[in-house]
This record gives sequence, C-alpha cells and structure tokens, in this order.
Amino acid sequence: MGTLAEKQMKRDEPAFAAARHETSVLTKTAGSKKRWLRARSTLAGGVSSGLRRHQRPYPLYFDHGAGSRVVDVDGNSYLDYTLAWGPNILGHAPPQVLDAISQAMRRGLTFGAQHDLEFEVSERLTQLLPCADQVCYANTGTEIVQLALRLSRAATGRSKFIKFEGHYHGWDDTVLVSYHPTRKQIDKAGGEPIGEGIGQLHQGAAIIAEWNDEDGVRAAFAHNPGMISAVICEPLLCNSGCIPPQPGFLNFLREITEREGALLIFDEVITGFRLALGGAQEFYAITPDLATYAKAIGGGAALSVLGGKQKFMEQIAGGGVIHAGTLNGNVIALSAAKAVLDVLARDNGARFRDLHRLGARLRNGLKEILSTHGYHVITSGEGSVFSLLFLERQPRSYRDLLSADRQLYADFALALLDADVLTLPDGRWYISTAHSDTDIDATLAAVERVVQC
Repeated sequence: MGTLAEKQMKRDEPAFAAARHETSVLTKTAGSKKRWLRARSTLAGGVSSGLRRHQRPYPLYFDHGAGSRVVDVDGNSYLDYTLAWGPNILGHAPPQVLDAISQAMRRGLTFGAQHDLEFEVSERLTQLLPCADQVCYANTGTEIVQLALRLSRAATGRSKFIKFEGHYHGWDDTVLVSYHPTRKQIDKAGGEPIGEGIGQLHQGAAIIAEWNDEDGVRAAFAHNPGMISAVICEPLLCNSGCIPPQPGFLNFLREITEREGALLIFDEVITGFRLALGGAQEFYAITPDLATYAKAIGGGAALSVLGGKQKFMEQIAGGGVIHAGTLNGNVIALSAAKAVLDVLARDNGARFRDLHRLGARLRNGLKEILSTHGYHVITSGEGSVFSLLFLERQPRSYRDLLSADRQLYADFALALLDADVLTLPDGRWYISTAHSDTDIDATLAAVERVVQC
C-alpha cells in the first residue's frame, strides 16, 4: 500500500487531481469570485468571520438552502456537511423554525424586556440539561463562555483557570491561547496568544494542559495551589479533530475539581444538542457545575445559553455577577430554540438515534473508500459531528494532529467541492436531521469518483 508520501510521489499531479478540480471550480463559481473581490474593498478580508477566509479556492457566496442542500449564487447545489459551522442541526430553512420565527416576530423582534418565551424555553432547558438548575441567555458562544468564567471567579475568589491545547472557547483575549499552537509554541509552553493585539490584562490567567493527560492536570493544580477557579473543556474536542475523552478522563476532571474547590465547565457550544438531547453531559454521564451552549440550540438563529447549578447561578440572579446584553433572550432566538427543542425531543429523542446511525454510516464509508485506495485515514467523533483526517493513528490529544496531512485534506475537500459536496476546511463534518440515507449514498458515490481521478 505504501505511505502517503510514496503514494503521492507516484502521481503526475497533486492528490485527487486537485489542479483539474480547481480549474473546474473556478469556472463554476465565477459569481462568488466576483462578489468576494467586491466585498474585500469594504469588508475586512471580504468575510464576516476570519475562519471563512480558508475556503479554497476562495469563499463561496450562497443564495439559499433547504434541508441538506445549499445553493450558491451561481446556481450550484451542494450536499452540505458544514451546516453553517454547526448551528443548522435541523438542516437549512427548517419549516418548524421558520414558522415559529414568523409567528413570533409579527409581535415584535425584541423588547429589551420580558416575554413568555423566556421562561418557556428555560423550563424546557432545565428539564433536559443535567447541570442546569437555572439558565441565562446571551447571543454568542464567546460571550457566554466569558460569563461562565466570570461566575467561576466570583464563586471561588480565584483568578486562574485550566484550559486544554486545541480547545476553542471563543475569540476573547482570555481564552484565545493555545488553540492551534505549532510544535514550537507547544515546546515554548505558557500558552501562546493567537494573533496580534491580544492584551496583557489577563496574561497568565489560562493554565494550559494537554487533553487526556491526567498527570498534566494534577501538575497544573499543584503548581498553582488555591489559585484555579475552573477547568474548562470541550467534552468532545470538536474544534481540533473531534477527539473524545479517554475512558475515565471526564470522571477524573469531575473528581479533581471537586477536591480542589474549582468549578468544572463544559463548553458545549458544539456538542450541545448534537450528541444527545441533554448534550455531552448526558452522553458521557458526567455532570459539570456549569455548561455553555450555542450553535444548534438556535437552529440557525443567534443564541447562547449558560446552564448551571443553583448555588452558582444565584450569584447572577442576585446581581453580584453582572450579566447584561440588549438582545439577550430576544423573540427571534427563543422562538427558534423552542421549535428546535420541540423537534429534537419528539418520540423520546428518536432523531438522535438516526443522527448517530447516519454519522456512523458516513464515517465508515469514507474510511473504507479512502483506505481501499491506499490512504491512511482516520475518523474521530460522535454522532452528528466528526472529523476526517489523513493520519495513521487515532489522536489522543491535539499534539497528535500535528502529524496530519493537511494539504492532502485540502486537495480532497476541493475535489469534493467540484463533486458538489461541501465540507469545512478543517476536516470537521456535521450531519443534520435533514440528511438521509440517499444523501449518504450520493456522498459516498462522489468520494468514489474523486479517489479514482
């Protein structure tokens, strides 16, 4: 079979006929290129979020979506496994959400005051989420994580927190460290800020540990006695390879935080309402002190949620911990959330059984096809979110991802784009309740064509 390098050396062109596919995509997406060039003159980078710059050959512009498909401005229809980077758990333009928003917004978009949807959704969330005695609302994952960290500092009187390499908790200065560090940055240690302009206000607040490394976490507590307010993690490391916790690791985090008087925070911005109706804490049967949610909970509308135990949330209720936001709990977001929860909770969460079945079928099919054609490939993740990586062994932590062949994946993703299958540039795949076995069949057939180029 040979190594990836040997296999690629035998080719007359880059893997997956990337040059030919790029020419084809350029021809098919001229309208997107024209718009992107126009946008760059007035919109920084031509995109509204920096990560969108990385699509090859350039960011595409979309006109509409329905179900499992999205259509660009040139009329190309794609099977979509990006799902807006995760929020579209019910697919594009789900009628249940559109109807709910349409009905609600006729009474007003936002009040900056109270309305019935606030407690109707909070009652549902506190029934579903194991850690949530109470919840509060915001609009983005970044801001709700900041509230969780603020609350942990207030509850413990401590200023530092432990985060893990490769875990993403938003773009605030406090947490945008050691997200995707290079080997050199890892060896330097200390938690490298990502990008320029990161301030010094919170320098050293984040103590960096390696995912699935119990000894590293013990050392972090030992070297910072009585100073750590919380341990925050993606319970399934979705932002870096969808690396699951090793057996017992989340139990360990629960035990050591309780012993050290720190809070355990699950960042479920991605895993919430994707792995199970009660999120990763239900899926892994570990209850944190606090948990953050966004993406899927809004089904495409901007909403984030903090859920937590009463003894901590009462500090927000009493005003000791400040939580504010003009658009918090707005009608559009909460009407969407109520509709999403109604759909996902139907028939005792039967949709999740389908999501896990389809996810496993797609993962296994991708791996079988690529492996049969001589590629070292792994898939990692759970249910409706997983990563595909050109890597020889299952990763245990972010550091293992440094050996992945990212250029090969970029060539593969470009070839799939030409075959009308849309994927994210980082190797992450999302599935929605709108995806079907027919969609999976079509996707695997496209992969077969791509690998035979």
